[in-house]
Amino acid sequence: MTIKPIAAFVVATMMSVSCFAQTIQEDFKPSSLNQPGQEYPQVNSQGYARFRIHAPNADSVRVSLGLGGRGGTILTKGADGYWTGTTAGPMDEGFHYYNVTIDGGKFNDPGAKNYYGSVRWESGIEIPAHDQDFYALKDVPHGNVQQILFPSKSTGTSRRAFVYTPPGYEKEKSKKYPVLYLQHGWGEDETAWSNQGHANLIMDNLIAEGKTKPFIIVMTYGMTNEVKWGRMRDFKIDGFQTVLTEELIPYVDANFRTMANRDNRAMAGLSMGGMETKTITLNKPEVFGYYGLLSGGVYAPDDLKDKAKPKLVFISCGSKERPDGVKKAAEDLKAAGYNAVSYVSDKTAHEFQTWRRSLHEMAPMLFK
Repeated sequence: MTIKPIAAFVVATMMSVSCFAQTIQEDFKPSSLNQPGQEYPQVNSQGYARFRIHAPNADSVRVSLGLGGRGGTILTKGADGYWTGTTAGPMDEGFHYYNVTIDGGKFNDPGAKNYYGSVRWESGIEIPAHDQDFYALKDVPHGNVQQILFPSKSTGTSRRAFVYTPPGYEKEKSKKYPVLYLQHGWGEDETAWSNQGHANLIMDNLIAEGKTKPFIIVMTYGMTNEVKWGRMRDFKIDGFQTVLTEELIPYVDANFRTMANRDNRAMAGLSMGGMETKTITLNKPEVFGYYGLLSGGVYAPDDLKDKAKPKLVFISCGSKERPDGVKKAAEDLKAAGYNAVSYVSDKTAHEFQTWRRSLHEMAPMLFK
């Protein structure tokens, strides 16, 4: 290589680096998910997150973020005993789990609220999204999210579910509603769709805007045999399928004003919940008329062949996942005569902003 090409290469490299370099704006504000009165963690207008942990006797502090969070962030100790650090780059918009490692031990950030994910309660941080209005708390009529405990003979326990009833449910005593059974992902539980996903606010806003038919949402714990990360192949659907189709659905139909038939019953889930949805809808096509896989795999025409035809198949993912596969799956289903829709969430990965947007897109298509 001659001197001139070397010089050109160096200049090009410097230009490339400068293109990706970003000056961090010092307009940080406390995350909306902080504990009352806590200043940290903070987020800025570009999507960077800044953490501050008081650990005067520690030798090392690191923040481990979920997908979209650019991995770990090493904090630096100050003379006052506080460790501070900022993410290496902007985070994806929306909700993220994280935890703090102090001298090798894993802890939650005392400044942040906790959310159940990764089979434990973890800290949560919210990066404001440009489209956050669709799940914002607004001055509109609100539905109700209530906890129910239903008997499960198959597991020998009482199991828990959360039920969203739309605005007006308590007043219109004669009106009946369709039902969506909405499942969480691996390591989460039945609180996820309300707490992290804002499913109730998404529905309240859509109903207020006249964009969706009011319906009930039922969210329950999707595990009957616990499995560890990386061992999903050991998960067996049989137990949960029994709980859902033979115990929970009859309980909901008996205790809520539901339209108790296939054409007014949907099942959808994110990630592992999508896997559960696919398996159960294929095993029990007579139970559900609408299917939704949110970052949870796809259906092929052969999967649905010779079964009761679904009224809708909704398949989605983030643009940082496998959007081409999702789009192709919907195209193949449509070519085979199925009502299939694909949706790709822009600039998000396997995370709740993808699933919030997916629910927002799917809900108006249900129960047509």
